[in-house]
Amino acid sequence: MLVIQLILFLMSGGLETHPFYISLTDMYYNEERQKIEIAQKIFWNDMEEALTIASGDQVNFLKPADSKKLESLIKEYILSNNKLEVNGKKVKLTYLGYEIEEDAAWFYMESEKIPDPLEINIHNSILIDDFPTQQNIVNFYKNRQPKSLITRKDKLSGTLKLD
Repeated sequence: MLVIQLILFLMSGGLETHPFYISLTDMYYNEERQKIEIAQKIFWNDMEEALTIASGDQVNFLKPADSKKLESLIKEYILSNNKLEVNGKKVKLTYLGYEIEEDAAWFYMESEKIPDPLEINIHNSILIDDFPTQQNIVNFYKNRQPKSLITRKDKLSGTLKLD
């Protein structure tokens, strides 16, 4: 429902006078591995700006001056702005890397082992400090059943009940 409302808003033409900032996060519970696999799509130019502000140094995704430093900045930023609690317990996330595609980048993470997530609290504050209108769409899939939420400046996290 939230995604439908967002699409209708985008199609309404109300974006001409205001910039629109959005990210997409897909989380899949892999029952065999007992881990949550996370793919997060962020416009790389917005991420460059956020990392430049955070580090005080100019960041360039396409031609990094120091690729190891860039990787370290990204890892710290991604992990500090994504947090999970599953069944009431904090879950450790591991940053796996990223890849760039045209105007966006995909960032990958995975959780530690989780036997059976029944309730998940998702904190996603990606780009919210840097762009006040930022919205982060989060889709969680367990047994191919999707659940969704949107985080924004006034709501940095949400809880999903899973079947």
